[in-house]
Amino acid sequence: MDAIYKDDWNGVAELMLSSANKLASIGADFLICPDNTIHQAFEIVQKRTPLPWLHIAQEVGREAERNHFRRLGILGTKYLMEGPVYPAQLEQLRISSVTPGQSDRERVNSVIFEELVKSVFRSASRDYFSSLIGTMKDQGCDAVVLGCTEIPLLIAQEDSELPVLDSTRLLARAALRKACV
Repeated sequence: MDAIYKDDWNGVAELMLSSANKLASIGADFLICPDNTIHQAFEIVQKRTPLPWLHIAQEVGREAERNHFRRLGILGTKYLMEGPVYPAQLEQLRISSVTPGQSDRERVNSVIFEELVKSVFRSASRDYFSSLIGTMKDQGCDAVVLGCTEIPLLIAQEDSELPVLDSTRLLARAALRKACV
């Protein structure tokens, strides 16, 4: 997180590449990273990676495309919601995206880092996320991306007015498909 706090995406890329090289040395065929936020360093990593990667936002986009979703609400850390990870990947599939306003992004980020990563699950936070998803529905979204590993611990499909796209689960399924080829 120190590198992310400093907006040092080269530093994030170095951490990812260090892991990639270790995994390549023990025989991995391809790589995944379930952390949405650090995909912001993905383009830097791609230039030096020893193995191919599955991109989490690309896999979410493919699932959205399979389900004919054209406008996705994005929930995740403020770094993810304010960064290019999802817009860049979704744009290639002609899928648009919406994020909450500034104060809501700050609150979502706060819930993630002050509650969810500490295994604190408050009904007030669940209600807040559900309300945000309702707002995204009102903004024309036809699905919502749970773009943080911890959000599905708080929000399930029954808590959402929109279909949920659990990015971590979708990436894991894509990895299983690729591994079985």
